[in-house]
Amino acid sequence: MSPIRTTLATAALLALAHGATAQTVGPVAFVNGLALSGSLTDLSSGSDFERRVGYFSDIYYDRHRNEWWGLSDRGPGGGTLPYETRVQRFTLDVDGVTGAISNFQVVQTLKFSAAGIALNGLAPAVPSFLGFSFDPEGFVVNPVTGNLLVSDEYGPSLYEFDRSGQLVRAYETPANLLPRTAAGVDFNAAPATLVAGREGNRGMEGLAISPDGRYAYGVLQNGTVQDGWTASSRGTYTRIVKYDTATGQAVGQYAYKLESAGQGRGISALVALGNDKFMILERNNRGVGVGATLASADKNVYIVDLAGASDVTNVNLPATGALPVGVTAATKGARIIDLDANTLAALGNRSPEKWEGLAVGPQLANGKYLLLAGTDNDYSVTQNGTGTQFDVWFRMSDADPYASSIQCPVGSLTGCTFTTGGAAAALSADYSLLPGVLHAYTADITGYTAPVPEPGTWALWAAGLALGAARLRRRG
Repeated sequence: MSPIRTTLATAALLALAHGATAQTVGPVAFVNGLALSGSLTDLSSGSDFERRVGYFSDIYYDRHRNEWWGLSDRGPGGGTLPYETRVQRFTLDVDGVTGAISNFQVVQTLKFSAAGIALNGLAPAVPSFLGFSFDPEGFVVNPVTGNLLVSDEYGPSLYEFDRSGQLVRAYETPANLLPRTAAGVDFNAAPATLVAGREGNRGMEGLAISPDGRYAYGVLQNGTVQDGWTASSRGTYTRIVKYDTATGQAVGQYAYKLESAGQGRGISALVALGNDKFMILERNNRGVGVGATLASADKNVYIVDLAGASDVTNVNLPATGALPVGVTAATKGARIIDLDANTLAALGNRSPEKWEGLAVGPQLANGKYLLLAGTDNDYSVTQNGTGTQFDVWFRMSDADPYASSIQCPVGSLTGCTFTTGGAAAALSADYSLLPGVLHAYTADITGYTAPVPEPGTWALWAAGLALGAARLRRRG
């Protein structure tokens, strides 16, 4: 290969590796959506209830393998029922021109384990020791190693697994994020008893990885107790934590300001667009869901930029207002998606409560990218004050589908009662378990830097470039 052609090939590889330094997301257009059956089962063994798909606590698209992944959380029952935690690999038909999606199929169910023991959604048996308790919420694939990174709310932790679901290592959890009472670390403590650390069920929610695989970024659903938490409200700031994937150590924390602190508002997903710029999904707890208030759903996707943000590892963030002098928050851009603006007839044209998954999918023929957003349907399960679990069946044609819902003992179609009032109820064909929802959008993403391939793939790409150069020589 001539020096000029060698330089061109090298430049092409570097461009693919590093991409543009600035990313902008142009107009985002809704394409279509799918309502996926709340009764769908995965490919594991056990009862239909044990195999019920919990859908999308997170979504990730591995473009080098053309694989979609959908992460389920700790399972039905809110940490009170045993559930072997897992991730589903699924296929999806995507129209290469319009971006329309169809034909969702689960093709692999991968369970997480450590030393041959399944990681379980049950809350920690010993309050000061996580053991095998696991509440997965965020998911990415490291493009360099191919390993799976999963963030967890119980810790809040970040774990690395191999392709078979076996634990490779646990990343360091920064000391200021660990839940502490006056007596010490307590992973089961009620918020009012905590003096520091993450609030229960508000831990490491979203996860992203840099295009070169060097850094992972986890975001807390809400700020720590020392960041303005009170018994009546949470603070308006949360934390994005940067990890070095080579060492497993946290190397920085950055403040992100939410739109407000009310209605259970928090962060549900984080997606890298480049080395410092991300999409972030911010939502309240309103909409169609198990136990949710219907009115005033508010779910949005924003652009956030960490370039220039201060490291706040050793800074307590205020409940409201300005940060301390000299401290700069992550830059929050304009809203790019209003997830409530487009609804599905299958949910009575109302917004679902728990938008939690977000991913950049394949590039379409017109140069636009597919964006995929998905919901967590909580397995369509709730519990009463004594911890007894119930399936929740909805009639979406009703004015408030949850208010008119029917509760049945889990896995049963008899012994049912109305959720409101508790009178005996019989299921009819117009009732269904809460579906999972997928929305497809298209967007122009200028300068998008996709995760780089694994080393073996790089060799194939380099060989392809060399072959192309050889063909050019023969034509010359």
